[in-house]
Amino acid sequence: MLLDDMYRDVILDHYRYPRGRKPIGKKDFSSIGHNPACGDDITIQIALENGNISEIFADCKGCAISTASGSIMAEYIKGKAVDEVKEIAQNVRQMLKGEPCDLPDDMGDIDALEGVKNFPVRIKCALLAWITLIEGIGNYESGHADEVVVVSTEQGED
Repeated sequence: MLLDDMYRDVILDHYRYPRGRKPIGKKDFSSIGHNPACGDDITIQIALENGNISEIFADCKGCAISTASGSIMAEYIKGKAVDEVKEIAQNVRQMLKGEPCDLPDDMGDIDALEGVKNFPVRIKCALLAWITLIEGIGNYESGHADEVVVVSTEQGED
């Protein structure tokens, strides 16, 4: 099987069977993201335990790339420390934009998203979940966890 075919299969699997769609009870913060260029929407809710992401709800409505990216994110970050998640999200953002990044060797299915950088019109689709997560964490850390932050890919993302 060619590498491109394998990555395509990973993206389609996450699109058809998205992870992180189980609603969570108590959440520590929420964020909502929108990609006006493609019509993608995502709602993220995070529960924390001892500084780690204990539960995540990531409900994306949109194209295959956006939905798969949200599913990959939900699967990969569960159980990780918030500081580690911020670093991972920033590195994924850099990877998708074709910038130097420092992702861990074991990226799970994240590496399936790397090819998106070759399709500039789809980068915002893949970025939506990650920038929505970053903004939600920032809102939580600034003491505004009770406010749902709303993010758009048109806000400063290229």
